[in-house]
Amino acid sequence: MHYTLFIRCMAEFIGTALMVALGNGSVANVELKGTKGFHGGWILIGFGYGIGVMIPAMMFAGTSGAQINPAMTLAMAVNGQFPWGEVLPYLVAQMLGAIFGQACIVAAYKPYYDKTTNAESILGTFSTIDNVHSKWNGFINEFLGTFVLILGAVALTSDKIGPRSDLLGLGFLVMALVVSLGGATGPALNPARDLGPRLLHAVLPLQHKGSSQFEYSWVPVVAPILGGIVAVKVWTIFFS
Repeated sequence: MHYTLFIRCMAEFIGTALMVALGNGSVANVELKGTKGFHGGWILIGFGYGIGVMIPAMMFAGTSGAQINPAMTLAMAVNGQFPWGEVLPYLVAQMLGAIFGQACIVAAYKPYYDKTTNAESILGTFSTIDNVHSKWNGFINEFLGTFVLILGAVALTSDKIGPRSDLLGLGFLVMALVVSLGGATGPALNPARDLGPRLLHAVLPLQHKGSSQFEYSWVPVVAPILGGIVAVKVWTIFFS
């Protein structure tokens, strides 16, 4: 079935919102003081983000392609696999979805944001931070992680056989990336997932929120886009 651009953008909006709400929701559960999952550990976040990507992918793969990631959209367009005329609407839908999903998390966890005095713990529930405050280290991790994510996503879905099991594999891939490569930065692996919530962090009047660290914000935007473009190019050259 062919869906209109508006319906496909709505799928991207809802899918990205769900991904951010489920993913950053797991971060909030671990990082914010007084929650049931406070200090629950990195595995909990990995599980939350893995499922957070898998569920909207299963919901909307047949509608919009469930790209829910500007790095994927731009990588496909640069490599001639997605029309440039639809790139901007997809990117806007993804960014707005990320902001809306994060707003839902803030609403759900507002009392625990008020209890938390660690500014970086608060920012970590919105956006990524390189733990040694190195843009170069963050860039390497975001580039590598997104390269693996996009290459894996393209490979898993390339044969159009068993789409549900393919998307189940995508969830496990994200979970593995968070657990194995995510200790350095968060990670973002998705420009909308980082920049949208970071913008919201900047404008919300949260107690103890501290800096939004915009001096780092270009890293989880540029590195995932470049990593995604290279990943699709590698797949196109060698395997398609």
